[in-house]
Amino acid sequence: MSAMTEGRFISPGKMNAGMPLLEVEQNASISPYEFMPSWFFYAPVVIQSLALGLRHGDLCLPLIANPSIKLSGMVGESKTDILNLAGPVAKQWIEPFITLTKNAHNLDAQLESAMQAMNSAQLSFPIVAKPDLGCRGVGVKLLKSKAQLRDYLQTFPASARFLLQRKAPYQAEAGVFYVRYPGQEQGKIISITLKYAPSVVGDGTHTLKELIERCPRAGQLTHLYFPRHTQKLDWVPAEGEEYPLAFAGSHSRGSIFRNGNQYISPALTRRLDGILKDVDGYYYGRLDIKFADMESFMAGENFSILEMNGASSEATHIWDRQTSLFEIFSTLLKQYRILFEIGALQRKRGVKTPSLRALLQAWREEKSLVQHYPSTD
Repeated sequence: MSAMTEGRFISPGKMNAGMPLLEVEQNASISPYEFMPSWFFYAPVVIQSLALGLRHGDLCLPLIANPSIKLSGMVGESKTDILNLAGPVAKQWIEPFITLTKNAHNLDAQLESAMQAMNSAQLSFPIVAKPDLGCRGVGVKLLKSKAQLRDYLQTFPASARFLLQRKAPYQAEAGVFYVRYPGQEQGKIISITLKYAPSVVGDGTHTLKELIERCPRAGQLTHLYFPRHTQKLDWVPAEGEEYPLAFAGSHSRGSIFRNGNQYISPALTRRLDGILKDVDGYYYGRLDIKFADMESFMAGENFSILEMNGASSEATHIWDRQTSLFEIFSTLLKQYRILFEIGALQRKRGVKTPSLRALLQAWREEKSLVQHYPSTD
């Protein structure tokens, strides 16, 4: 789907520049598992968690693995609160952002206030807007103008917070799952997922709708792409013109995930050790990262962190089209064994576990709020 170039990596100037070349095979463009319901994959996790809860004498240990984050980041956590845990070393690696709250004031007044806040933080368009509380890319939009920011404000739910974050200067993106046991100096990267923004390439003849339908992968996901591009489906892209179908790096929103575990390196691990030791109470989760190219990324250079996710994170390489069902289950089960182990060590350090009622309440609040977010790019 992305433009193919000579050599091993996608060339500068192209979408997903710096990433390994993406090959979409006609007969294996979508895994038979990647869009199945979550309960199918997490039923074994629930059974294992019940057993581990009995063994450790506390079912809620995963909720204290990251003690400085609400419920360890299992549900209802604030992106702002997590990013604000970063000290001076870690902040240098995080894309700058501001956090605003939609209030009951006049919309134009809120817009001007947002513009002033952007100017004070030296942020400019294009800029990425995202809900402060959310998951799986819900409500993420790339805003290119003041008018689009106004539209985002208008459709955002009242009294809810959102972030405006600088658009990273890099095209390549990865999800990096990092764990470090309390008391240990070195952590470990247990998963790297390469996230490809899907696109089609115009031929000067076919409409966008036809190009999507003709694509081996996108043609099977028209329910994701057509509603997002309703006004341009009859448009005919010029020959060679690459048109993006999705912006948010979320699998459920249409991004393409590939297993990147071969790119785990000691240098990148050491770099993340240094960064995440400066993030108070962060031991387990997935970092969403933009980077310049694979060589420098493996060397621990030229990248920036967009988000830090907590206990509910997935090692998302499992949604690669070639991942077996056995590997999906074994990876998820391993994640939660680690989560319980870290939680048990935190309990020994005096951290108290919250109640299941607190978890249920946070889940209800998040579910209620997410339903009112703007559509995702």
